[in-house]
Amino acid sequence: MHNPGNATPDRFPAQDRFADGAQYIAGRLTKGTSGRTHTVVDPATGEEVLTYELAGPDDVDAAVAAARAAFPGWAGATPGERSDALHRFAAVLAERAEDFARAESLQCGKPLKLTREFDVPGTVDNAAFFAGAARHLQGQSAGEYSGDHTSYVRREPIGVVGSIAPWNYPLQMAAWKILPAIAAGNTIVLKPAEITPLTSLMFAQAATEAGIPDGVINIVTGTGKEAGEHLVGHPDVAMTSFTGSTAVGKRVAEVATATVKRLHLELGGKAPFLVFDDADLDAAVHGAVAGALINTGQDCTAATRAYVQRPLYEAFVEKTAALMDTVRVGDPFALGTDLGPLVSHVQRDRVAGFVDRARSYARVVTGGEAPRGDLKDGAYYRPTLIADAAQDSEVVQSEIFGPVLVVLPFDTDDEGIRLANDTPYGLAASAWSRDVYRAGRATREIKAGCVWVNDHIPIISEMPHGGYKASGFGKDMSAYSFEEYTQVKHVMFDNTAVAAKDWHRTVFGDR
Repeated sequence: MHNPGNATPDRFPAQDRFADGAQYIAGRLTKGTSGRTHTVVDPATGEEVLTYELAGPDDVDAAVAAARAAFPGWAGATPGERSDALHRFAAVLAERAEDFARAESLQCGKPLKLTREFDVPGTVDNAAFFAGAARHLQGQSAGEYSGDHTSYVRREPIGVVGSIAPWNYPLQMAAWKILPAIAAGNTIVLKPAEITPLTSLMFAQAATEAGIPDGVINIVTGTGKEAGEHLVGHPDVAMTSFTGSTAVGKRVAEVATATVKRLHLELGGKAPFLVFDDADLDAAVHGAVAGALINTGQDCTAATRAYVQRPLYEAFVEKTAALMDTVRVGDPFALGTDLGPLVSHVQRDRVAGFVDRARSYARVVTGGEAPRGDLKDGAYYRPTLIADAAQDSEVVQSEIFGPVLVVLPFDTDDEGIRLANDTPYGLAASAWSRDVYRAGRATREIKAGCVWVNDHIPIISEMPHGGYKASGFGKDMSAYSFEEYTQVKHVMFDNTAVAAKDWHRTVFGDR
């Protein structure tokens, strides 16, 4: 059953793209065969956007078969040919930028200024970066390391990649999964979150328009339990890349290891924001509000735990609350909006539950409620600042994934760094100080895959993104991502042309 929903065309001008279904297999849209449907909902209004047929195991099998059939031709293309295709892809994405921005805002509730200025340009830049990187799949230079042989290292594609992307950055996460994989010569089947599939499907359509061969990029839109687990456990999938919660990541690892496939996990985060007493207070306050509220806090690298050295603590709390109160919550399509809704009412209620439970042991300084009036039908929640929580409390230790910042004081530098490391996660962190030695110590001792100094959240295509500890392993973006999506092969040539080699005596004969 295809239902275009009741979202107005000005909010989603690309709506007719999905009349043929929400699965993209071998270069065309098809309907899912699970026998069940799902409705994409605009979280700002509660209006239905699209009802589509979910993917089942048969759809996953068809997508994997298409990717497997496309693999020899795509892997056999020259780096220059793959690079040219990706450059064309980047150009098509740039041409379709406004469609992508509106679709992303509609399904996620992101303000248009975020999708126009962050999500879409970042995705176009990723495509351009990997277009260039495709020409630089290099191994170690040739050399005679044994004396009698010449060795060199090849980087070869793995095969069919089965990836699962989350709902918080559907477009960017599709790009982070797909682009390095296909730049390295792999083919891919991506399962987006079923609540936010629109831009992943548009991304695959744009690839076809750019001339990337059918079957290189396939999208299956279904539930994690049915489509996701079947994809991860598929015997013809050589690698799994997953971004999502640590709890689900553990299940992905269990399923993937049964077939001994390559595994890349980018999991949850609880990023510390460490403010030393010599920091620029205004800069730290602005950084904390921006870093905590980006994407309505639905970001695994968002600033969630601000540790502020005692001399600055009270001023930081006061100024941060005041700045949070100026943030304009509203319709994502209104130009004056700073903060849109959460992705769903379920997620909004989950965030509200954390805050409501915290009232018994901490102080809610500002926010802590859903707005009313014109916004009552949407999944909105006000920017929230919580102070005076204990280090072992739920709001400090657990990933809330909403517009909530918790602030705690510390006394010594040793204590601040210890507290920053005191969660299971290790994805990102920031340190705020005018002292280069103090900041340098923080970058060395904080256990996280990315540590910013006097800023929080910026990412760039040239640098890797990935975590420590329960935040997973492996890297997205950058040339380091090729370590995830290629196999390393050592090739060794004999240079002596001698039939009876000296080492043979260890098996037969004498010297």
